[in-house]
Amino acid sequence: MVRLSTRAVQMPASPIRRLVPFADAAKARGLHVHHLNIGQPDVKTPRAMIEAYRRYDEEVLAYGPSQGLPALRDAISAYYQGAGLDVTAAEVNVTFGGSEAVQFAFGAVADPGDEILVFEPFYANYLGFAVAAGVDLVAVTQSADDGFALPSDADIEAKIGPKTKAIVFCSPGNPTGAVYSNEEMQRLGALAEKHDLVLISDEVYREFAYDGVKVTSALSLPCADARVVVVDSVSKRYSACGARVGCVLAKNPALTDAFMRMCFARLCPATVDQLAAIEAYRTPPSYFEDVVREYQARRDVLVDGLNAIEGVSTPRPAGAFYAIVTLPVEDSDHFAQWLLTDFSHEQETVMVAPATGFYSVPELGKQQARIAYVLNTEALARIVEILRAALRAYPGV
Repeated sequence: MVRLSTRAVQMPASPIRRLVPFADAAKARGLHVHHLNIGQPDVKTPRAMIEAYRRYDEEVLAYGPSQGLPALRDAISAYYQGAGLDVTAAEVNVTFGGSEAVQFAFGAVADPGDEILVFEPFYANYLGFAVAAGVDLVAVTQSADDGFALPSDADIEAKIGPKTKAIVFCSPGNPTGAVYSNEEMQRLGALAEKHDLVLISDEVYREFAYDGVKVTSALSLPCADARVVVVDSVSKRYSACGARVGCVLAKNPALTDAFMRMCFARLCPATVDQLAAIEAYRTPPSYFEDVVREYQARRDVLVDGLNAIEGVSTPRPAGAFYAIVTLPVEDSDHFAQWLLTDFSHEQETVMVAPATGFYSVPELGKQQARIAYVLNTEALARIVEILRAALRAYPGV
């Protein structure tokens, strides 16, 4: 009998993907499954990025530099400079998507047994990354009642202890869609300085903010030079989730050097994907103008439709393309599975992500689900009607 490591036993199943076998079975029965469980946009990837893959014609697919291709690091630096953020190519380390960027950040700032603060509901994979690093996530709970705003300083400081090394957060947020205001970001910076913490800022949804809301990057905070790490990715920004190209960057030379050595340990990121990512970073601003308009329209159709269903409520997300929806059910895991195993409406059903996996205490998400509005407005209007019919038919646990 193989004895699994503690790490292997503690590694959580993904709330986003673990229902896939049930979705596959539903499709095999002839149902059309609307996927709202995963942030896979249907927005077209920039054409120049696709063409870059087609142009690759070398005789040997060779290793690249461990920190990433110089041209990509330059392109990423130029992107940040264009956003008014002073980032040099030397401060950028290219990673296998945003996932590796978060793993590097956790590994660089915390030892096994240390703690990293997070605001819940949080991106579910942070928990898996913490388990892999031997780090404990300590959660401060946010509330749907105020749109998942940043908790008070007192609530945050109550969770900071001698083992706390960093705060990780995502704004615009996954899974809530909340965008921290400039005042909230300044509070985070002040708390980091007061308690000698690193801020790990997940900024992969930076472009996606609605209703005139402005996104404040952690790189603009007074403490940025000393204690800010930004993790980023092309996945959502350019609708290129399969490319697996991201970056981790810091202005503190000690952090940058640590990331570089981590890059050496895994040799290099994928060469062809980086060549395509260079073209993505050259995408004109008009691309985002169109995409933001589309996502805002999708948000409005979904949120207005869901809030019109008796017993359902969700705050209006200010950014990203996710919503945490409170449902009139006792067990969102059971409901999400039932949608795939026992329900259909005119040969259609919906796949959602139960919110239990987005909390440190699963019970907090028992009546909630995360919905990704990554489908077009016509499909989302249809999905609202399917969920309305499902809630009428749902027998409960």
